Amino acid sequence: MSRIRSARVALLSFVSALPLAALAHTGVDGGVHHGFATGFLHPLTGADHLAAMLAVGLWSALAARRAWPDLLWAPLGFAAMLLAGALAGLAGVQLPGVEPMIAASLLVLGLLVLTRWRLPGFAAAALVGVFAVFHGVAHGHELAGAPDAALTLAGMLGATLLLHLGGIALGWALRHANAWLPRIAGAGVALLGAALLTRMA
Repeated sequence: MSRIRSARVALLSFVSALPLAALAHTGVDGGVHHGFATGFLHPLTGADHLAAMLAVGLWSALAARRAWPDLLWAPLGFAAMLLAGALAGLAGVQLPGVEPMIAASLLVLGLLVLTRWRLPGFAAAALVGVFAVFHGVAHGHELAGAPDAALTLAGMLGATLLLHLGGIALGWALRHANAWLPRIAGAGVALLGAALLTRMA
């Protein structure tokens, strides 16, 4: 019971911070990139990346039919395509609409958490992977020319996986709790995405 209560407090704290986070520029870290620690902290300071990565884990836990391997499809798909997108960005690959697609990812992921929509594992990985490419390309462009880009990228990837695990832990603790808490979280992430999209219009 105490684990569920702690998960509720953490989830409500996260959701309550989303309106303020929507006012921040996506992925701001001052443009300074120097090593693993900076890369690790980057997803924790960008509201868009933080919300997306937690939402992937939440959705995986809430929609999973069984713990293994359903919990891992979407998080691993997101992490893998984030890395692919970041490497593409480092190589100078340009994709249209990177920031709108990042905002759209929040809207979609929030709705997935809200509805607990179930998809086959490969389809779930492919869906979040499409959005992860744009998150990765944004990171890659920010890192282009940095002398220690590989270390910074490794830190980002490590933080991404930990955020996925945090979302999974929250979602798993709340699977059989009051259904309104995860739905509020999903609605909060979706509203953040909608707010960012509105600012870009």
